[in-house]
Amino acid sequence: MSKKREQMKVFFIGKKWWTALACLCAAAMMFYVVNYPAAIGASSAARQLPIYCVQRDQKLVAISFDAAWGNEDTQQLIDILEQYKVKATFFVVGQWVDKFPESVKALHDAGHEVMNHSNTHAHYPQLSAEEVVADLNACNDKIEAVTGARPTLVRMPYGDYDDKSVSAVRSIGMEPIQWDVDSLDWKDLSAGEIIQRVTGKVQPGSIVLFHNAALHTPEALPIIIQTLLQEGYTFVPISQIILTGEYTIDHTGRQCPA
Repeated sequence: MSKKREQMKVFFIGKKWWTALACLCAAAMMFYVVNYPAAIGASSAARQLPIYCVQRDQKLVAISFDAAWGNEDTQQLIDILEQYKVKATFFVVGQWVDKFPESVKALHDAGHEVMNHSNTHAHYPQLSAEEVVADLNACNDKIEAVTGARPTLVRMPYGDYDDKSVSAVRSIGMEPIQWDVDSLDWKDLSAGEIIQRVTGKVQPGSIVLFHNAALHTPEALPIIIQTLLQEGYTFVPISQIILTGEYTIDHTGRQCPA
């Protein structure tokens, strides 16, 4: 009888332990759902990403410049690029087009791509999808009026985006472009630091970010071009480095053949 009592005691203690454990797990799950609702189902919803770089077997590289504020060195950049027969992509803000239409025309006439960098340099995640589209079209209209060509690419201001803004860009047939090599020239790094950052990070399919009106970019640019040419790289505008047709974009933003 005593042995039977002990067995029943163990059974009830075990049952209580499992009940407590189940309650604890349920409470933990409820806490997670309440406090981190965005995480639920995240694995099933793929994030919308711009193109940061491209999977390329050939040693192709695209250099790009964002033009939003000053205009001190635009012609100097055009002259340097012409010296090496390099074509680049310039992302310009609509308000910059308003101020410097002659520079926009000079870029286009020199054979460079003039693409969209927004109309007012706003943070796109703070806008509705309709506002993003309106802003893009306003900038596109200004560029087209000067160059005769309507942009197909956009670099979102501050490199700032969310799913909504990326979807808005693609809804009007444009492609959002980021970068995988950042010169950080806007921080007024020395020419040597800019050269080291860029030449040390470029790989086939890279997109490099520069800015016009950056203090040491005109000094660094010739050495960067010379170095990469010596390494066997070919410079192309971004529209020629990205893939057309079926493709995927992996979690790093690399565009890959489907």
